[in-house]
Amino acid sequence: MVRVAGVQFRNAGRIYYFDSSAVGDVRVDEHVIVDTTRGQEVGRVVRVLDEIPLELAAESLKPVKRRALAVDLAQMERYRLREKEALARCQEVLKEHRLPIKLLKAEYSFDGSHLLVYFVSEKRVDFRNFVQDLRKTLKTKVELRQVGVRDEAKLMGGVGRCGRVLFCASFVQEFEPVSIRMAKRQDISLNPSEISGVCGRLLCCLGYEDEYYREVKKKLPQVRDLVKTVHGSGEVRAINALKQSVTVELKNEMTVEVSADEILEVTGPKRKGGR
Repeated sequence: MVRVAGVQFRNAGRIYYFDSSAVGDVRVDEHVIVDTTRGQEVGRVVRVLDEIPLELAAESLKPVKRRALAVDLAQMERYRLREKEALARCQEVLKEHRLPIKLLKAEYSFDGSHLLVYFVSEKRVDFRNFVQDLRKTLKTKVELRQVGVRDEAKLMGGVGRCGRVLFCASFVQEFEPVSIRMAKRQDISLNPSEISGVCGRLLCCLGYEDEYYREVKKKLPQVRDLVKTVHGSGEVRAINALKQSVTVELKNEMTVEVSADEILEVTGPKRKGGR
């Protein structure tokens, strides 16, 4: 029977799938050694499956080489500690080349044979000479990878306006499209400061929560609908999707908040020209 391990190489990173049949029953949170395009890497098992996911059925999964040993994890940590120093040296070389780019982060491969440097730039840049000098200075293979502003926030981390760790850095594996319509559906102020993240783009959490609001609002009447409730008949003035309730102005001009269960009937939308 095929055993499949879903492996992440960084927190909230994309999950890659490998055939773990040859190494026995791996468990979630175990570290394993696998082959990647950057050579051998250490990853953390986050999922264990008894069959190949449908979307990968046509692909040939690479095997898990072995479980990571304590010495492997120690080696990985040694290179992690050297990454800030490597980035600083990259910054020094960048000053000499005067390129219009911003270096973000450097990541060593498991064995230190490969250094991946992330950067952002508003322009197309020819950095071939820069890379050559980096390889001479660091004496290792160097790859530069350009990312967008959302990826920059995910890589660098931080705290959002809600006071919690950035959603993209702690949860999002792959970015999905987010639209202004989602903010409208969630009754959030369309003030840019209210709906934008530290990257300047629409908040990723809007997309994550959108399905909940879609489903709840299907069960509730819309603003200005006429309804009959256990408290009497009236017009819907506001919707609270989180509480799954609506505020109704009754015919006696009193307002009451009622849950979906307390709405006996939606008699229809208010006619134009009506009170």
